[in-house]
Amino acid sequence: MALHANLESSSGLTDPVLSSQSVFRRVMNALARPGSIQAIADTVHASSPLMQATAAVALTLFDHDTPVWLDNHFAGIPAISEWLRFHSDAPLTTDASRAAFALIHNGTNLPDFADFALGTPEYPDQSTTLLIQVETLTKGPELVLCGPGIKGMASLRAGALPPDFAERMQTNSALFPRGIDLLLTCGTELVALPRSTRVTVKGT
Repeated sequence: MALHANLESSSGLTDPVLSSQSVFRRVMNALARPGSIQAIADTVHASSPLMQATAAVALTLFDHDTPVWLDNHFAGIPAISEWLRFHSDAPLTTDASRAAFALIHNGTNLPDFADFALGTPEYPDQSTTLLIQVETLTKGPELVLCGPGIKGMASLRAGALPPDFAERMQTNSALFPRGIDLLLTCGTELVALPRSTRVTVKGT
């Protein structure tokens, strides 16, 4: 009983219906406009070190039909697993290739994309979406983005990403329509990099 009381006190979305609709719109806007920063205004009291945007997106998109994989950092914090199970009913998996979503504590420790489900030509939607926490969405090496949803080019300065991030994204976009989609979160903000987005480092 004490555990459930603690989980209830670290509540999910303030208004489960209206808040989830608002967060869902932000996620859809982010995917439609890769590189654009979307603010998540809905307050979520989540277990640390889940950022507010991470927690809000998780509670909006995760459910009993979406296996979730946690990286070593998140998996090592029992309160995170309990919070996710209690508020989303999402099953947790230790097999990244079977995950519908993956939670990454810090972009610097981003696993190999090939570890996750990349979809198939017949069912490209059966791939993993990575929800990645980063230190900033306004500083760091400038990444140049192009592709559907972007007029000309866009730029992104997300900090705490691997040095070979652009190369990984180029390999990922070459798989289209297969491949993974990325949601980057920082505090209460969100940026999406869908599989159709081509990423290069400015000046290369």
